[in-house]
Amino acid sequence: MRILGLDYGDRKIGVAISDAFGWTAQGVEVIDRKRTKDVDARIVELIRELEVTEIVVGLPKNMNGSVGPRGQLSMEFAENLKESVQLPVHLWDERLTTVSAERTLIEADVSRKKRKQVVDKMAASLILQNYLDAKSKR
Repeated sequence: MRILGLDYGDRKIGVAISDAFGWTAQGVEVIDRKRTKDVDARIVELIRELEVTEIVVGLPKNMNGSVGPRGQLSMEFAENLKESVQLPVHLWDERLTTVSAERTLIEADVSRKKRKQVVDKMAASLILQNYLDAKSKR
């Protein structure tokens, strides 16, 4: 049982994967939507390679809990993904995950250039880890 975590953005999609037990999340890659010809095919390829059984997509909510235009795009992406891969797809509140990832990288003294390359992957890891933690408490 491995779970794929996705941080869906306008330009990039951060990708993370859980361990086989569903305890920890780790970053896999960042899919650049402008450079990758077929983003859907790349996600399907990752699902096969990593033996994914379900997917978590970050849902960017406003601080008051409402869903804005960015959230609507993520919901549409999740619905299309669910239909195309025939796997369970869960939406998970991702408020402040990118900010948290950015802060962690700054504290680790990672250069601005390197931060830009990994922040989406790290945000995907945080989204997935938050989901895994909440799931284990049920």
